[in-house]
Amino acid sequence: MNHDHDLVLRPTDQQTAAALNPPDGRNGGDLVVEALAGLGATTVFGLPGQHALGMFDALRRSSLRYVGLRVENNAGFAADAYGRITGEAAPLLLSTGPGALTSLAALQEAAAASAPVLAIGSQVPTAGLGGGRHGYLHELPDQAASFRGVVKSVHTVRAQSQIPSAIAEAWKSALTAPHGPVWVEIPQDVLLAETRLPVVTAMDATPDGLPPRPELTAVAADLLSKAARPAIIAGGGVVRADASGKLRALAEKLDAPVVTTFGGKGAFPWTHPLSLQSWLEDRHTTDFLEDADVLLVVGSGLGELSSNYHTFKPRGRVIQIEADLGKLESNHPALGIHADARLALQALLETVEERADATAPDRVRELLAKVADRIAAQELTLEQRVLASVRRALPAHSPSFWDMTILAYWAWSAFDAGSPNTMHSAQGAGGLGYGFPAALGAAAADPTRPVLAVSGDGGALYSVAELATARQYDLNVTWLIVDDGGYGILREYMTDAFGEPTATELTRPDYVALAESFGVPGVRTSPETLEADLAKALTAPGPSVVVLPALLRTFAPTHLD
Repeated sequence: MNHDHDLVLRPTDQQTAAALNPPDGRNGGDLVVEALAGLGATTVFGLPGQHALGMFDALRRSSLRYVGLRVENNAGFAADAYGRITGEAAPLLLSTGPGALTSLAALQEAAAASAPVLAIGSQVPTAGLGGGRHGYLHELPDQAASFRGVVKSVHTVRAQSQIPSAIAEAWKSALTAPHGPVWVEIPQDVLLAETRLPVVTAMDATPDGLPPRPELTAVAADLLSKAARPAIIAGGGVVRADASGKLRALAEKLDAPVVTTFGGKGAFPWTHPLSLQSWLEDRHTTDFLEDADVLLVVGSGLGELSSNYHTFKPRGRVIQIEADLGKLESNHPALGIHADARLALQALLETVEERADATAPDRVRELLAKVADRIAAQELTLEQRVLASVRRALPAHSPSFWDMTILAYWAWSAFDAGSPNTMHSAQGAGGLGYGFPAALGAAAADPTRPVLAVSGDGGALYSVAELATARQYDLNVTWLIVDDGGYGILREYMTDAFGEPTATELTRPDYVALAESFGVPGVRTSPETLEADLAKALTAPGPSVVVLPALLRTFAPTHLD
């Protein structure tokens, strides 16, 4: 009797010999790097520490490329960007206690943005697990508890034989939709002990698919086919699922206008006749979307920034496609479809009936004209000029990474990303310091394209140590620092709310001189020379810094009206 499920692959004689006679000098750390290489990893990020030395020692016996940053949180941001750019799980090697905890803000951003990061941290010796309180350096009663509310899954290893399977399970978790960060921790003694286990070879950790339920897509297709005024909101899930082409095909088949969220920048062509662009913080756009009789929301939970600060109140039927089950109908009643955006859009493409609406492009043009008139009435010429200069200087398919700064707030709404998966920001978790270290991770992922990082002077102070990383690895990143002497967006918020700001003004260094002290060329520019200076810096190989002293303002919000 033949049972297919009983079939196993037989090792070759050569594989058997290698397994029976593993090389000498290996430890638990070798099992970590062998598992990563077997899963297809090529680059790891991190920062060494006492309990993690077994992993780092094993790196020199592996084919993995190591990119070491100077602060664990920055290493997490770099891994986040690497995961976004490549779609692969980005390994992040960390030490115990302070080293592990310092990465939490970066892992929160990765979770919010669905970036696949495989964080592997060390632990105190096995005897200290479970809150034994032996007084080991870096000891925590329950280190894993600090990560459970941040990452997708937590995996604790207690023996060397568990290492490959735990890493494979975590890898699969990170890459199963929705993508996200995961945490693996391994005790110091397990990493350091000599191992006679066979060398880890190719491993299978294929992520689970998340197809839509056909009865739901059938209802959704019927609603969209019969809609009088359909519209689409495209979120970051479209970008993560590499579904931009399917989104465009569906929008054109339905003649449905499309607005992208800030996390979904580039998911739909900026100048397409059906493109509402990204003006979500605008009451005209909110009104337009509320007027849709059928609203398709793909890859977005319609959170605070995607709903004009929860002032958006849809009047029509909402269809929500979302890979994160917890986000389904979390803000609005909907026909909720728990699915990967790419698979769900393909199902709709195959089932919707083509509809024609000659008025759709005209309605889009009218909406964008209203938005332009609103902005023009606020005398924000400098801000628009600076943003336009950045767009012209940045090559069309080069990625950009934006910190939490006023120019980024402009970019969320007004910047043409150019193509999918090229514009990234920290608007998921909203922490400072993302832009520059994330850009370093993107440059490590693809050295053929220059990468732009944009920070304010406040956010830049979080990341200056990574100028050493940029120089050490000669990464092609140009860092634009908009220097307004403080936390500019908080200055505006406090002034608007209380009449004057508190704790927003900063003493800061001469950023050009600081960059040059690291061996990184720097230039001080002006709004008039920004385009030329930025373009020159982006063309030159290796890292560079461009400093723009400027006091920028945000456009007036509409959610307070």
